[in-house]
Amino acid sequence: MSQKRAPGPAASPRGTRDGRSRAPSQASAAPGDARPSAFPDGSETLGRRVYRLRVERGLTQRQVADPSYTAPYISTVEAGKVQPSEKALRHIAGRLGVGYEELVSGRPAHAATELRMRLTEAQRVLATGDPEDAAALYARLDQEAAQYGLDAEHAAALVGLGNCAVEAGELGPAREYFEAAESVLSQAGAPLTQRVPAIRGRALTHLLAGELRYACYLLETALEELNARGLRDPAALVQLYTAIIGPYMDLGTHARAAQAAELALALAPEVADPALVARMHRSVARTMIAEGRAAEADASLVKASEYYQQLQIRTELAHCHWMRGYVLAQAGTLGEAEAAYRTAQGMLVSRRAALYAHQVGVELADVLHRQGKDEQAESLLRDLLGGFGSGRGAVHEAGAHRLLGLIAERHEDNGRAEEHYLSALRLLEHAEAAGDLADLCRLLGDLYRRTGRVEAALDTYRTGLSHQAAPGTTTLGPAPARPF
Repeated sequence: MSQKRAPGPAASPRGTRDGRSRAPSQASAAPGDARPSAFPDGSETLGRRVYRLRVERGLTQRQVADPSYTAPYISTVEAGKVQPSEKALRHIAGRLGVGYEELVSGRPAHAATELRMRLTEAQRVLATGDPEDAAALYARLDQEAAQYGLDAEHAAALVGLGNCAVEAGELGPAREYFEAAESVLSQAGAPLTQRVPAIRGRALTHLLAGELRYACYLLETALEELNARGLRDPAALVQLYTAIIGPYMDLGTHARAAQAAELALALAPEVADPALVARMHRSVARTMIAEGRAAEADASLVKASEYYQQLQIRTELAHCHWMRGYVLAQAGTLGEAEAAYRTAQGMLVSRRAALYAHQVGVELADVLHRQGKDEQAESLLRDLLGGFGSGRGAVHEAGAHRLLGLIAERHEDNGRAEEHYLSALRLLEHAEAAGDLADLCRLLGDLYRRTGRVEAALDTYRTGLSHQAAPGTTTLGPAPARPF
């Protein structure tokens, strides 16, 4: 499946990793003008800025100085040898035709307002258009915000680039963008509430890579700090509670997931962002499914879908179809589940969201297998396996091997089934996905028992018992009966 790559950190026009941008190229000097000294860190000083603006406007030092100052004084300002007074700076700004704030800070008037408007446009493009186009917009905004020293806008552009990279399945670059955003805000002394989108992004990359406990650690640490400091920001809290539901569910810690869902639902009326509320409803549906509340889960997904349709957020709408396919598969309405999964996969493929499309494909293959369409399921799974690996979607990669093992068993190829089950076991042990591990241990133990390896079967069953599976915890397949 071909895909366009979101620009990675090396391709970003951003200057340095600490958030400082490279200085603009210098204009050519007029004969006899004094040049400002070189600055090894590439930053533009006040003197260099006066020099650049003067040369751009074709003015001499005397023209800038008149009538209140002298040309040699302007020369010393440009060389960085004197710190001009506010009165002198206002005079120089007037002669150069710029505002006082622009001269002092290097930022054009209304730069922050304009950048925020363009960030909103980039977010709209990511939601409704081509992620690669959105990445290009965010990259330009990243460079400009860093150049002007606008930390909040710089971090927002980095988070946008991270979201573009996640959509393309580039988890390493995405993580670097989110970490850079956190660094910019931390260095600027921004409160934790402003760092939450970057923290959520980092946690998402670890979740998708199968590092479930570390994803929980990041989110739990942020929640504990917010609550300890009394920083009651409903939007920040809902973002964190919503984000932590997924890793809790995959770890099999249903009580914690349910508690996070309850807290998010309680705060939702105080949140003004409809996209965030929609994401919350989609995540909360997972806890309802696990509790056997299929009708409520479906109602929650309908709410989320309505929000996403109004906002035209295509990837999130695809996730709603994906989750609805899961609800239908758990209920045993496999034909409708297949249709929902195919809709979700088609939408994600059109968005070039390759990793998500592969994950949906595995769950679609499960439904095909349960309908007796093993040939279709096996062909799909073998195509999909190449899209995982290298820390990409470990839980669903394990699900693919589990399904291939089941298909092999159905065709009495026990050796191949065992190979696939063991591959899945290694992936799930690394991810610590408790519910899926318990279910897989049951399958592998049954295989060992049927082939006469009783001791191996007992050891495998004991391993499965330690993970305490509960109905609905597995990523794939129907809610399992208690096997032991």
